[in-house]
Amino acid sequence: MSWSFAENVLHLEFDALWTTAVALLLLILGYGLRRKLRFFETFCIPAPVIGGLIMAIVALILHHNGGATIKFTTALQSPMMLAFFTTVGIGGSLALIAKGGKALVVYLVFCWLLAVIQNGVGAGLAKVFGIHPVFGVMAGAVSLEGGHGAAAAFGSSTEALGIVGAKAVAIASATFGLIMGGLLGGPVCRMLIEKNHVDISASDEAIYQKSASEVMGEGGTDAVDSAGFMKMLCLVLSFMAIGAVVSKHVNAMFPKSWNFSLPGYVMAMFVAVIFRNINDATHMVKIRTKCLDIISDVSLGVFLTMAMMSMRIWDLYDLALPLLGILVAQTALIAFLAIFILFPLLGKNYDAAVMCAGFMGHGLGATPNAVANMGAVCERYGVLSHKAFLIVPLCGAVLIDLVGLPNIAWFISFLTAK
Repeated sequence: MSWSFAENVLHLEFDALWTTAVALLLLILGYGLRRKLRFFETFCIPAPVIGGLIMAIVALILHHNGGATIKFTTALQSPMMLAFFTTVGIGGSLALIAKGGKALVVYLVFCWLLAVIQNGVGAGLAKVFGIHPVFGVMAGAVSLEGGHGAAAAFGSSTEALGIVGAKAVAIASATFGLIMGGLLGGPVCRMLIEKNHVDISASDEAIYQKSASEVMGEGGTDAVDSAGFMKMLCLVLSFMAIGAVVSKHVNAMFPKSWNFSLPGYVMAMFVAVIFRNINDATHMVKIRTKCLDIISDVSLGVFLTMAMMSMRIWDLYDLALPLLGILVAQTALIAFLAIFILFPLLGKNYDAAVMCAGFMGHGLGATPNAVANMGAVCERYGVLSHKAFLIVPLCGAVLIDLVGLPNIAWFISFLTAK
């Protein structure tokens, strides 16, 4: 850590060690505030967002007062981001689609289409409002279906392409989506049930009585030990390294005039997906789910906190009104799709209504929002929808990224090439 004065302004610069220490302190602070304040718990606001946003606001105040500037060295952010998306890929078992039945296929394909629609609508509205269309993608599937993790990842890589303010737009949009997804899921579900006089009864099919971990063939009883953790960490790091090499060669295949760049974390995720599905058939390696969950939680927590604490909120000033217009339109769009298209496609029954509540949650925010929405609805009507609690988390947390992330990468590359 170092500091200096220039023209009566204090310049604080945190090296990699100090930045990591501050990030962890902010992350712990975020967890504490999430437990203490009901608002954060109700709307499933992630702890890294809470802690990181506090530092971003402090930086904003200092920036306005002109008394100090803060610079962080986020060298660890990129490896943590790679690790998180790699763990997502290891969870991407395609066998789940076949085992989850017709409803899972319908729901998953609909989510994939939503990612394309959100980006198309966002980019189109951005052009109407007179801002760069990539900002519309940041306020599309990047932040809404992708959540804060994808917002921080794609926001940073987009800024590297010269789109100043992309990360701030993406993270602000993700926060908006989290709140709206938590607010609207329950009311939309209740309206569907009452308007259509839905019978309050859940599917009794055996497959939907099982938890997601049982469907994947992972009992979830494995104890977390150092040996198992090291094996999973080695697996994740190996896929990160292989993904980086493959990504470099894939990008070299495209002419420079195309301005196409496939982010390394996307390729790392796909390398992990390929391994996971080969491993499902051959059982070469025992997947330790709890160890992977720890790696995923830690890597996401550190990477997202660093992204939040280094965010320049003042970059949003000129984009505030256009961004709000895009987000309101995206919210209306997803509500329309849930009510008039997804609900009929899923059968217009109680399970379908509960799944629509989940769809509003992760289509605007994140999977925890979806689970919270569905839990509130099921508690209200006194009937648990096993079908919804199996399908929605599997699609929203893992399977959606198989199409969602490449779709985002294509939109960004296409729009920045113009």
